[in-house]
Amino acid sequence: MKNTGSDLISAARKRSTVVALAVILFATSFVPAAQAQTRLIVRDSLGLNGLNLTCLLLGCKVNYSLGDPQGQLFLVTLPTGSLLSPLRLSLSIGILSVEIDQRVNTAGATVGPVPPYLTDNKPVSYYGTTVWHGFLAQPANQILRNDQTHSKFGATGTGVIVAVIDTGVDTTHPALKGVLVSGYDFTRNAGGGSEKNDVNASPNMSNAEPGQVSQSTVALLDQSTVALLDGNRGYDSFGHGTMTAGLVHLVAPTAQIMPLKAFGPDGTGYASDVLRAVYYAAKNGADVLNMSFSFDSNSPELANAINYAQKQGIICAAAAGNDGRNVAVYPAALPGVIDVASTNDYDVQSSFTNYGAPPVKLAAPGEAIMTPYPWGTYAAAWGTSFSTPLVAGTAALMLGQNGTCTASEVPNGLSKAVWIGNAQLNNLRVDTYQAVQFCRQ
Repeated sequence: MKNTGSDLISAARKRSTVVALAVILFATSFVPAAQAQTRLIVRDSLGLNGLNLTCLLLGCKVNYSLGDPQGQLFLVTLPTGSLLSPLRLSLSIGILSVEIDQRVNTAGATVGPVPPYLTDNKPVSYYGTTVWHGFLAQPANQILRNDQTHSKFGATGTGVIVAVIDTGVDTTHPALKGVLVSGYDFTRNAGGGSEKNDVNASPNMSNAEPGQVSQSTVALLDQSTVALLDGNRGYDSFGHGTMTAGLVHLVAPTAQIMPLKAFGPDGTGYASDVLRAVYYAAKNGADVLNMSFSFDSNSPELANAINYAQKQGIICAAAAGNDGRNVAVYPAALPGVIDVASTNDYDVQSSFTNYGAPPVKLAAPGEAIMTPYPWGTYAAAWGTSFSTPLVAGTAALMLGQNGTCTASEVPNGLSKAVWIGNAQLNNLRVDTYQAVQFCRQ
């Protein structure tokens, strides 16, 4: 039955009365908080107009929509010293849920020795882009059997879009600029998704040499740039997004990559920006979602967003984490998400990799992985962050097989893998040849 204008006015008045009464009842129960502004993820069944009215009465601020298809999800902030608590807000009419906008991290593992192939900088053509020879000659590429897969099956990911939620991408990198589609920078609320906006540097590549630039990365840069990035807490994860995107390109060289920047160069971001990125990917044609990051605790709204993406046929791959424990991190532990652990070049479990819970889907190489780095250079990286895009790229190869593998079949196809005899890693290490072959049976 439709509401009349008088019914809507009456409902608004009732809402105002109840909220005002709640203020009176709770006003003596709380004291002003002595912390920074509180960020909340709020779902309101009455949408923007309803939440604006609530915040007008209670003293919160509706910042913007987080992009969910129902138009119910918003970032709300409470000013410093506010008497309003998340619990009190959750009791308001129309409010379905309230959760803290938690900080999220793109943590890396500890670096090992610099691999010799990192300095193999001979330029070679790779499916329409220019890459360094070492990128293709590295052991991980051979382990995955990418060359055989590409040549035998013609599987390169054509027609597939892989969304990479990360620190952004160097959109001018020779290896990547030809395969990028329009992305978005959620940290600045601007189009593009470039991570080079985060740092003012122009390395002198004629003086380049390997140098450690973060916990998990050795990059080929001049020493002044290494000094800027190494040990500077503000740049702990600079380059992370370019590196993960580069590994998708290694496996699926003609797949398109959508850079979605939800993290700053220090490797931290907000859950709200991750949610916006997931919904953006779903609305803009992504087929695969690469998530090389982790939440320490579960987020109901993250689960909602991932579930929505999966219902749109999006394959979701996520890093198992780098604590070396049998522990659940999110989104990797969410139902239907392909959680990825790390192995070395001999199919031995990496010391840093998590391996549960629940048990991981499979492993992929994650030590000394050579990949593009900002400013047209390359880096070697360690961590499940870099195992994950190898699996995301494999999913892209499978989806690109002229419709013979649907999204629902990809998890089974990925299970056609190399048996490594390690139950903690579900005994499986990804193999692109077997995965694509599954799609052609």
